[in-house]
Amino acid sequence: MKISTKGLYAVRLMLFLADHADDGLIPLKRVSTSTLLSKKYLEQITPSLSQAGLIKSVRGASGGYKLARSAEKITFLDIIQATEGVIAPTSCLETEQVECNFPSLCGELPVWQGLKDVIEEYLAGVTLQSVLEQQRANAADYYSI
Repeated sequence: MKISTKGLYAVRLMLFLADHADDGLIPLKRVSTSTLLSKKYLEQITPSLSQAGLIKSVRGASGGYKLARSAEKITFLDIIQATEGVIAPTSCLETEQVECNFPSLCGELPVWQGLKDVIEEYLAGVTLQSVLEQQRANAADYYSI
């Protein structure tokens, strides 16, 4: 399993929106300039995040984007699933019903299911807020006069 640039950039966008939540609506141009991400690519990512209920958008001259709920309530699992779909290390685990071509021979299925569970559990435990707090703590460690 490999997370695509779409998923990685969605995380970066969401972290930016979380870090600037008090600023109101944020135009994608500002996000693009600040994060060094292509505005055109961000325009391709935002519909998935909006459809998943993670961000809200307002069109128009004073429009932009903001988080749909607090940073404490948005996990990396939410973001990755919105942009990447199901997180599965094997194709047989991509649907709710396991689709195995060799059910009587497949002794490794529990290993792949366990890996999927561990990844999902870990990402579900990482919120935007927890990452922002860690970033701020790291920045404070590097502060010097």
